[in-house]
Formats: sequence, C-alpha cells, structure tokens
Amino acid sequence: MDNTPERWYSLKEIMEHLGVSRDTVLSWITNKNMPASKMGKLWKFKISEVDEWVKSGNAADN
Repeated sequence: MDNTPERWYSLKEIMEHLGVSRDTVLSWITNKNMPASKMGKLWKFKISEVDEWVKSGNAADN
C-alpha cells in the first residue's frame, strides 16, 4: 500500500482535470462549497476530494 501523501493541485490543473473554466471553479468554491484551500494568494486542491465532491452531485446546476 502506498502511504505517500496526495499532492496539492493548482487551479489550472483542476480546470484541466474537470474541463471547466477558471470562472466556473471560482464560482463553485464560492457558491457550492467546492473543496479547496487558499495558500497565500493561490487556490490548491486535492484531486480525490474534488472528484468525490463532483460524484456527490454538488457541481450540478440547481
């Protein structure tokens, strides 16, 4: 079993991973509680948390 900690991903990497725009990701952080952490001026993400958030339906338009 791999005990290596999951790395943090940048806003650009999350945009590419999800295939959405910067504005969409920032809107999801603000309005839909997308899992993200602010480190200085930068947003950082854990892919596993974001994928789980998407699978739970939180990214869907309501």
